[in-house]
Amino acid sequence: MIEKFFALAFQFIAWVIGGAGYAGIVLLMAIESACIPLPSELIMPFAGYLVSTGHFNLYWAATAGALGCNLGSVLAYEIGYYGGRPLVEKYGKYVLMSKHDLELADRFFLRYGGAAVFVGRLLPVIRTFIALPAGISRMKRIPFHIYTFVGSWPWCFGLAYIGMKMGDHWMDIKPYFLRFKEVIVVLLVIAVVWFVRTHLKNR
Repeated sequence: MIEKFFALAFQFIAWVIGGAGYAGIVLLMAIESACIPLPSELIMPFAGYLVSTGHFNLYWAATAGALGCNLGSVLAYEIGYYGGRPLVEKYGKYVLMSKHDLELADRFFLRYGGAAVFVGRLLPVIRTFIALPAGISRMKRIPFHIYTFVGSWPWCFGLAYIGMKMGDHWMDIKPYFLRFKEVIVVLLVIAVVWFVRTHLKNR
């Protein structure tokens, strides 16, 4: 199932980048940052492979990827800002979220929002969804977008650089990123279990 998903995703990525060039990288990375799990671990290494063939410039490819992250984050952030917060305030109790939790999240993003967004953009899975909680907590837009770009650029550059160095074998990095993602998912599951257990206990 996962292999089939990756095969279809690769065909889509190759078609978009092949037809639209740098604009295709922007579009695909925007899709990922809009909370749609289109893996950047395929997008940017493929762009790096095209760097090795002379079709792209490495720095421009990384910059296009980072700009795409900002573009897609606008949608996810604004959904969280205007729609997510009222929903959490009204229906949060049904998923064990209280106004106190929102206040804690607000304080967290007020104090550590820049660092959270920067680090989040360097982590698989988390980077796809970080804009939504930032919007719900109403982190200031300009710092959010600055840290999104600053955190996304090294991620895009690193993946493109690996793809460039590996050339025709760029797809060989996929198993390593899958394992890394599995570790992140396990940590997220542990965090969710801890959250649910703590809130049920407090109730």
